[in-house]
Amino acid sequence: MPNIKIFSGSSHPDLSQKIADRLGLELGKVVTKKFSNQETCVEIGESVRGEDVYIVQSGCGEINDNLMELLIMINACKIASASRVTAVIPCFPYARQDKKDKGFFDIPVDNLYAEPAVLKWIKENINEWKNCTIVSPDAGGAKRVTSIADRLNVDFALIHKERKKANEVDRMVLVGDVKDRVAILVDDMADTCGTVCHAADKLVSAGATKVYAILTHGIFSGPAISRINNANFEAVVVTNTIPQEDKIKHCNKIQVIDISMILAEAIRRTHNGESVSYLFSHVPL
Repeated sequence: MPNIKIFSGSSHPDLSQKIADRLGLELGKVVTKKFSNQETCVEIGESVRGEDVYIVQSGCGEINDNLMELLIMINACKIASASRVTAVIPCFPYARQDKKDKGFFDIPVDNLYAEPAVLKWIKENINEWKNCTIVSPDAGGAKRVTSIADRLNVDFALIHKERKKANEVDRMVLVGDVKDRVAILVDDMADTCGTVCHAADKLVSAGATKVYAILTHGIFSGPAISRINNANFEAVVVTNTIPQEDKIKHCNKIQVIDISMILAEAIRRTHNGESVSYLFSHVPL
């Protein structure tokens, strides 16, 4: 692909490499280091003049450092006369805190969805998927689970929880039927996994034969891994928007869906001026 350069931030080089391989490109040369006062320094090691530049940086690990690194990389490319700079952010940082203050961009933004890849995984890995119930662990995810349930032509349920304070779950009420069925919990992210593990217990006590969890972003901080190991899951499935290699070593229930081809195809389509909305309902081959 002419006039296109892909650079990787330091948050998730493995995913950046997969995206570049998929597009048949080399990752651009970039050196990131820190001054002794902990300021981030980025040196772009090749010319980007007149190029269409894509910078892959996920909101994980040292989130604030990685976000700052991304901003400095964008700035470095703009100063070096790149014709266009696009940030590719697999896991968008600070997205949990935007409930009251919806962020607005004055630049074009394409929101990519894991749903097509999730549907594909369910059909390929859960034999009894035609007799399953898609479950949201909270009322907020109702739209997400109804969409997946409609596409699979199965029932959905949701768990209504009354919270006392953030990160502490109080009482849970299951709305819907999972008796003698496979229950598939679907959520956008799991951090300490308290909610999703409580939900799994609730589903088993309500008669579910097996419980899976499919989560777009597996943050898995604090007690998450031990909670998953002790919970009633057949598998906990996450995408690789966040590196999972270390987590998998400590928990054999975690399985990963590779979404590099979705990001690569979004880059290709954006570069060529094609519609990205095709990816909302299809997984690129």
